[in-house]
Amino acid sequence: MQANRLTISEIQAGLKGKTLTCESLAKQYLDTIAAHNSDINAFLEIDPNQVIADAKAADQRLAGGGAIRELEGVFAGIKDNIHVLNQTTTCGSKILAGFKPIYEATVVKRLRDAGAIIMGKLNCDEFAMGSSNENSAFGPVKNPINRNLVPGGSSGGSAAAVAAGFCTIALGSDTGGSIRQPAAFCSVVGLKPTYGTVSRRGLVAFASSFDQIGPLALCVNDASLVHKVISGKDEQDATSLTHSPTWSELPKDTSSLKGLTVGVPKEFLGDGIDLEVSEAMNQTIEKLGHMGAKVVSVSLKLVDRCLPVYYILSSAEASSNLARYDSVRYGPRLHEGGSLDELYLNNRSLGFGPEVKRRIILGTYVLSEGYYDAFYLKAQKMRTLIRQDFEKAFQQCDVLLTPTSPFPPFALGAKTADPMAMYLADVCTVPVSIAGLPAISIPVPRTSTQLPVGIQLISRALEEDQLFAYAMAMEVMLKGNHL
Repeated sequence: MQANRLTISEIQAGLKGKTLTCESLAKQYLDTIAAHNSDINAFLEIDPNQVIADAKAADQRLAGGGAIRELEGVFAGIKDNIHVLNQTTTCGSKILAGFKPIYEATVVKRLRDAGAIIMGKLNCDEFAMGSSNENSAFGPVKNPINRNLVPGGSSGGSAAAVAAGFCTIALGSDTGGSIRQPAAFCSVVGLKPTYGTVSRRGLVAFASSFDQIGPLALCVNDASLVHKVISGKDEQDATSLTHSPTWSELPKDTSSLKGLTVGVPKEFLGDGIDLEVSEAMNQTIEKLGHMGAKVVSVSLKLVDRCLPVYYILSSAEASSNLARYDSVRYGPRLHEGGSLDELYLNNRSLGFGPEVKRRIILGTYVLSEGYYDAFYLKAQKMRTLIRQDFEKAFQQCDVLLTPTSPFPPFALGAKTADPMAMYLADVCTVPVSIAGLPAISIPVPRTSTQLPVGIQLISRALEEDQLFAYAMAMEVMLKGNHL
């Protein structure tokens, strides 16, 4: 197996056995990036000299008797809305071109402290708004599996980088499915944690009550290892929860599935679900039965309300959060002259792309006088009812199983002219985000057309340890990632 396709456990076994060095791994990743990134467009910024220097420093520390840390030998890519010191944070937008933060995100610091080497910044939909990674001001990301297809969004660069062998793991952000959907499209694993279990300090806000940072990786075990490192209370983040889960070693077999009750919401198996996705779900359900799991039908009767609720609430929060970007305090001055109002208007018009403008306008509208009660307040009430809907479903099962996306990855440009068609890509992931629950997308064997499909496992809040155990068992059941 190529060194740049190794999992964390395989890398650390190589470091212990002296068959690998961090420097040799760094060169493998950098060579792969040099050969293919110009086409895939996953990395926006990378400093090869610094990566090699960090790798050499890690080798010297190990040679001096240093212990192998949790993420020793792991090379991490970081989505470009998460701050890394001495690197730009553009959020895929012209309005932040060249901006360098003065501090580093808590999650990045935790990666470094655990031994990970930061590779660079990864492309994303502008301000994390999109489901295809075609909204970046720096060009679209292409799917490494088939470069005529989108990689999903908004963390498309993160998913593509892992799938292409550019890095061991990547961090993305998930607001309405922006880790899970690209994970499914690129045939990798992606986790959205329980809201509040991972610090948002250093994550540029899109929708503050939804945004969560999570890992994308080649396998469930890698995602688990990264999540353990980056999660935990952060005193500098007011939304960070005090929570100390009990982590146990993940099973290497399907034992966790025996006696497990898996709920399949009937609303995710009807109209609007692509035939290939339905077949993948049916095959997975059949295999679960063979492994001793009990599969039951449950109902999430408010699923049809989730997309409007999500786009009302997230757009309202985006309108508020993005008000600060006026080319005065952040980013380049794109237009000079005129009054202060004209300065703001012209720079925001030039700096923001169409999708960001669309959501700012929608968010400003639903927060405006006369419409707040009719839209925003009702959406908040519905959010509570959707949470209760999940609570009722979990009374009947241990974990929920749904498709990650209603369809496999689509062609570049296929949905850009129809925003509503693009928003439907989030129909399976948005309900989980509204409820603040943890969910993980794992790949299933390729379809007859060789298109990647992902399935989504959802657990109760703060039960990531059990979620990982079930996902690992299902990964074994499905015979790996079929990359």
